[in-house]
Amino acid sequence: MSFLADLHIHSRYAYATSKNLNLETLYQWAQIKGISVIGTGDFTHPAWFSELREKLVEDGNGLFRLKNPPKVHALEGIRPTHTEVRFLLSTEISSVYKHKGKTRKNHNLVYSPNFETVEKLIAQLGQIGNLAADGRPTLKLSSRDLLEIVREASDEAYLIPAHIWTPWFSTFGSKSGYDSLEDCFEDLTKEIFALETGLSSDPDMNRRVSMLDNYTLVSNSDAHSAPNLGREANRFETDRTYKAIFQALRSGKGFGGTYEFFPQEGKYHLDGHRKCAVVTYPDETKSIQGICPVCKKPLIKGVLFRVEELADRNSPHPTALSQPYQYLVPLPEILGEILNKGPKTKTVTRKFIQLISEFGNEFSLIHEVPLSNIRSKGFECEAKALENLRTGKVHAQPGFDGQYGSIQLLEA
Repeated sequence: MSFLADLHIHSRYAYATSKNLNLETLYQWAQIKGISVIGTGDFTHPAWFSELREKLVEDGNGLFRLKNPPKVHALEGIRPTHTEVRFLLSTEISSVYKHKGKTRKNHNLVYSPNFETVEKLIAQLGQIGNLAADGRPTLKLSSRDLLEIVREASDEAYLIPAHIWTPWFSTFGSKSGYDSLEDCFEDLTKEIFALETGLSSDPDMNRRVSMLDNYTLVSNSDAHSAPNLGREANRFETDRTYKAIFQALRSGKGFGGTYEFFPQEGKYHLDGHRKCAVVTYPDETKSIQGICPVCKKPLIKGVLFRVEELADRNSPHPTALSQPYQYLVPLPEILGEILNKGPKTKTVTRKFIQLISEFGNEFSLIHEVPLSNIRSKGFECEAKALENLRTGKVHAQPGFDGQYGSIQLLEA
């Protein structure tokens, strides 16, 4: 079967997340998006784990269903096509530690096949730091040692490095990362089989770095609110089971590729200083020795700069694990451009409800519904915007230093 999965999200117990981010709203928005498998996020948080145990039931395939799914939709009047939704036990761990003479700050995703394995992980990690302080706990624990704890908890518990290029908190980040996976995970590097590219990079950028050739590249939303679910996602062409999902990620067989942010829209794509209104491309950054011309302090070097530093190819090189990918712009952003309104305004929401009710779900509308069908229903501007999206005819204003970029579809 074919299904979509978003395997990196958070709960309302994580820092800077929506207070409404719970299992019920995630279920509701999965219907609107057309996503079949969602990570639970934050399973190390005691209150959230208690809620997971109370509200989820095993489906017999290593995934979980909501015992009492909501009978109403997230938006009044919306009528999405029904999607069978399953949850996969997941969390993100922030590791902050000293290693090889430098402070390291790495984020890693951890996945579990069952509650019993989660309990083992909580028991181990709870001895290292306060798991109740944040849904994404910060632990004085190296990425390598975290991986060892995960693999000892269960043969079916896995770790995937999160948003690997982000400057502040990632495996390769310019501020606190490493120059190779081996530097980070040392003798356990062989246990890593997939890497999350993050919003500010795409597969082609990563395939310029030959040391990543043997890793599957995944993309997830890192959603801090339910409407952001699926802003990046993965397609699987396999059975919808925990085992099949990770077999596909290990081998590449059954993994159908990813849906990606345009990397320019990510908030760390280019270099710069937001407060100084300075934004530079890598060559410009090098020409000014990485120093801001306004405040004279070091610029925040973004993802593109870091990829350029580690790349040993001038262009992407396909590998045995390379998969197709498609770019994605969230539908409210598309409608906001068409209507010249903010993506969260009532005007955009009304049009959003109308389109989802007409065409089933967001992913189908953006990528699968024939443009002729959209035009035949009277949505000419929407069809033109989607045509430009599908063919890559966009105008990008790149993000930098924590500020999201923007994508225009009708001014390209």
